[in-house]
Amino acid sequence: MNADPTPVTLVTPETVAGTTYDVVVVGAGVAGSIVAKQLSEAGKTVLIIEAGTGEGLTSEGFYGYVESFYRAVVKNPNSPYPSNSNAPSPTDDSNGYFHEQGPLPIGGSYTRIAGGTTMHWEGKALRMLPEDFELSTRYGIGLDWPIGYQDLEPYYRKAESELGVAGDTEEQKALGVPFPNGYVFPMKKIPPSFLDEVIRRKIDGTTVQLDGHTIELKLSAFPQARNGEANPDFVPEKGTSGKRAEYTVQCGGNASCVPICPFQAKYDARRTLASIASPRRVHLLIQAVASVVEIDPASRRVKAIQYKYYPDKNSPKHMIGIAKSRLFVLACNAVENAKLMLASNLPNSSRLMGRNLMDHPFLLTWALVPEAAGVMRGPLVTSGIGIFRKGEFRSKQAAFAMDINNGGWGWSGTGATNVLRDAVDNKKKYGQELRKELISRISRQLLLAFMCELPADSGNSVSIDPRYTDQLGNYRPVIKFDIPDYSKLTIAYARGLSRKIFSILGAEDHTFYNKSDPAYFEYGGEGYWFRAGNHFSGTHIMGKTKTDSVVDAQLRSWDHENLYLVGGGSMPAIGSANITLSIAALSFRASDQMLEDLRG
Repeated sequence: MNADPTPVTLVTPETVAGTTYDVVVVGAGVAGSIVAKQLSEAGKTVLIIEAGTGEGLTSEGFYGYVESFYRAVVKNPNSPYPSNSNAPSPTDDSNGYFHEQGPLPIGGSYTRIAGGTTMHWEGKALRMLPEDFELSTRYGIGLDWPIGYQDLEPYYRKAESELGVAGDTEEQKALGVPFPNGYVFPMKKIPPSFLDEVIRRKIDGTTVQLDGHTIELKLSAFPQARNGEANPDFVPEKGTSGKRAEYTVQCGGNASCVPICPFQAKYDARRTLASIASPRRVHLLIQAVASVVEIDPASRRVKAIQYKYYPDKNSPKHMIGIAKSRLFVLACNAVENAKLMLASNLPNSSRLMGRNLMDHPFLLTWALVPEAAGVMRGPLVTSGIGIFRKGEFRSKQAAFAMDINNGGWGWSGTGATNVLRDAVDNKKKYGQELRKELISRISRQLLLAFMCELPADSGNSVSIDPRYTDQLGNYRPVIKFDIPDYSKLTIAYARGLSRKIFSILGAEDHTFYNKSDPAYFEYGGEGYWFRAGNHFSGTHIMGKTKTDSVVDAQLRSWDHENLYLVGGGSMPAIGSANITLSIAALSFRASDQMLEDLRG
């Protein structure tokens, strides 16, 4: 952004108490922002209740986040954002908010501030494949969606327009993603990094074996919600932001996409909030944690959302407020939506609320390539291998996609700091010798990240327990999580693939999985650990009947006809695509049905 965004209307609990809205939305992330925009521009009045603070709604506040990130000693996805005990966020380095019950930790993080987790996401914006919607039917694994790819395809276009996706549709078609004839992304693809080209020269055209089939390796660019060069052939979808003049700052290649883009070239949900045409119709109440969904016992219709409003994030003092409307939308992430529903002790016909928790486990492997490769230049990820997202092998093992990470070894926990310690403490380097050593080693770091599919399993869950609460007395999530052999087999295969790639490159493999790591496990006689993808999903899945799902195909609750649960929690399968684009597409689709309900 070059200037402060046009804000929605910030309100107080007193204003909320005196107003009955058409719609109350819980959560100001990508899903809640899209729903608020769509409904308000159809003439409806909307209240967004946001648990976190809203400093980032101004340019001054956002650049305060950037400065906090620069000053932070520990660089995790939430390091730019102020700690808030009234609306705590999990981080990759501390599971103090989650109570993990294993067998493995889900780990991961999300961000509870205005903008939600788009404030720290990487920015990759992939569509799911048609076969991802039919996982059980095609491969006998996991669950099917109640809708197919073609049902969501028009809404993928809306989502790509709203998020400003950069990519190449022809490359994606070659990987199995269907598009209408002549369709192009809003932005041309982000150019491959120098590191990508170093890898491409040696591995493109080489082959590997999987399930008896020969597969040719080839790098391709990932679609990303990141400003690049505008595509002159793109036509914005009606009702979306499209190409807006105030979002013309292009990616500067800062490699800090997780957690924050200092140029604001990466999409976050503030962009959608700022593009709402009638901001007076959209009220935003920040620092208000939804705590109870209240229903009328006779009709089972939701009558209000109870929330705890805290004036000061450093103090537990709060007041309890009530927000009333005709329609209610829970638009938090999969963990927070499920936690709120469970805390409200509502009817749960399918007994699936909080069940089927999913995320993408990442296997990381790292090596030193023999030549300087321009590490730390470009967005965090520009290219990778997507050919393993589909194939008949999926009846036996999970699909996956491989990233080439432009940020060196940092995610592995063995980044620049470790190189410096080794050079000084072990190799006794200093002065010009130290400088040369650091340049040589850091510029040659290669990290490959393999994002693996995880199917739905009712044993993976979010629950609540009165023993685990936060400062305001709200429940902390209790997590049960494990990875099935279906995904572990792919993790093992990915490790073997990384060894072959390193061998082709003449790279020195430095990968090591410490047994003391909480996410360590053994499979097939070898040890691994994984890192969370932060793609929480599956806890209130959509389906065809009230006995096999929590919401219907429009994301409306089976048990409460004026309640919608949007976001990743409604996804019954996630394939090998980052989930944000699908969340956005589902939010557009659900908004159409919400308007029909309100007209009725």
